[in-house]
Amino acid sequence: MALFKDPLYTPKYTLQGNEIAVFETSCGTIRVRLDADGAPIHVANFCELALAGFYDETKFHRYVPGFVIQGGDPNTRDMEPEAVAAGQRGPKGAPGTGGPGYRIREEFTTNPRNLHVDGALAMARSQDPNSAGSQFYFCLGAQHGLDSGYTVFGRTIEGKENISSLRAGDVLQSVTIEYA
Repeated sequence: MALFKDPLYTPKYTLQGNEIAVFETSCGTIRVRLDADGAPIHVANFCELALAGFYDETKFHRYVPGFVIQGGDPNTRDMEPEAVAAGQRGPKGAPGTGGPGYRIREEFTTNPRNLHVDGALAMARSQDPNSAGSQFYFCLGAQHGLDSGYTVFGRTIEGKENISSLRAGDVLQSVTIEYA
């Protein structure tokens, strides 16, 4: 029996093909060129969420040194940074368990640039390959063991030093979308 009974979500955002995500964090600005050709569903989904303010004032909730820093959980928005860093349950649930209420199709099997290099932006998911929603991570160094199981949808072009400074509990103030 399938874990999910709902259909996969198809984003309504119209891709321009030159999207750049600008992350304003408590550790500085990060600019990421999104890969609309390699991961169109993930980029459209991320842009839709960002443009709706979904990520505003959420906290990064998972930090594994030399591996990843993860964010995008709406459950962390109303939590104190210290509580998020400690993994405490918030008013809407535990950090790392929230999402947009839907899931999207994986693209790691079709993306020719699905490489987890230093600064890559990718979508987190559960055991089901088609379970990504809003949670994302930045690679802290190359993580090629993830290439065959998680969709990369962007590459950092500015602010890698700010990614390296992020820790669990740090604030994602906003994500805006620019066009190159």
